Amino acid sequence: MLRHWAHERLRALKPHLVLRQEMWGASADGDQIMYELESTLGLRGWLGPKSSTAVFADTRVFESVRTWPDTGPMWVQPPTALMLRFRAAGVESMPLAVASFHLNYSSSANRLSEAELLSTWADKRQTTMDGEPYRLPALLGGDTNSYPEPGLPGDPALPELDAIPDRPHRLHRSYIGADGRRRMDTRPDQALRTAGLEDVARHWATNGGTPAALAPTVDACATHGPDARVDRVYTTEDLLPAVDDVDVIPVPLEESDHHIVRVRFDGDRLSDILTRPFART
Repeated sequence: MLRHWAHERLRALKPHLVLRQEMWGASADGDQIMYELESTLGLRGWLGPKSSTAVFADTRVFESVRTWPDTGPMWVQPPTALMLRFRAAGVESMPLAVASFHLNYSSSANRLSEAELLSTWADKRQTTMDGEPYRLPALLGGDTNSYPEPGLPGDPALPELDAIPDRPHRLHRSYIGADGRRRMDTRPDQALRTAGLEDVARHWATNGGTPAALAPTVDACATHGPDARVDRVYTTEDLLPAVDDVDVIPVPLEESDHHIVRVRFDGDRLSDILTRPFART
C-alpha cells in the first residue's frame, strides 16, 4: 500500500487515471484523506465501500457517467466501479466501465469468486439511438493477490510452495487441484481471461512491446516468497489496439510494498474505438 506522502511520486508521473487500493481510514476520517489525495494528485476521487479501493481521474480528460455504490455482498475488500467517458471521443462516444479492485488476501476460493464477479464489468451493455446493442469496453486494475498463468519469456516464474517460508502464506497463495495436489493460485487470471479480459502487460510484451512490461510488482520477502507480478491491469480485447506502453515504476520499500503499474493509451486510437458503434458507413 502506498504511504500518503508517497503520492508525490505518483503525481510526478502526471496520470490521467489512477486505480488505487487499500484506502483504509478514508471514510472514518471524514473523507479528509480523500481530499488530501485529490489535492496532491490533482485528480477527482471516488472512494469505494469500506475504504478498500478508489479511482482518481482527471476530469479534463474523463467525465463521470455513473457509479456503482453497491458492488455486491461477497467482497472482503469491495471494488470501486464507475463509468467514465473519454472527453476527446465526444459526448456520443461509448463510456468505459472502470474498476479498481483488491482480491481476497487469504482465501483462494474467495479470490476466484471475486474474479468471476469482476467479469460482470466486462458485460455492461447499452444501445445506440438506432436500437443497436453494444457491449461497453472495460478497464480493471488492482492487486490480485495471486499469479498470472506462466509461460511468457520475462514473466516471473511461479513460486514453488516450499520457497515461501511463511506457512500460512503458503495456504493463502495456493489451492488444491483436481489431482489433490496443492498448486500456486493462477485461477483469477484464468477466469478473467476466459471472460475476454486480457492482461495488458502480457499483451504488450508479446505485441511490439518489451518483456519489461512483465516486471515484478512486489519484491521477494521472507513472508511472501520470491518476486511476483500480483498487480495487474486487464482490459477487454477491443481496447488492446490503443495500448501504447506498459511498464512498472519501482517504488522503495519504505514508501510501499508494491510497485506502480503504468499503462499508456494512444488517445486517437482510443477515440476511434469508443466511437466505432456510432460510425456511419
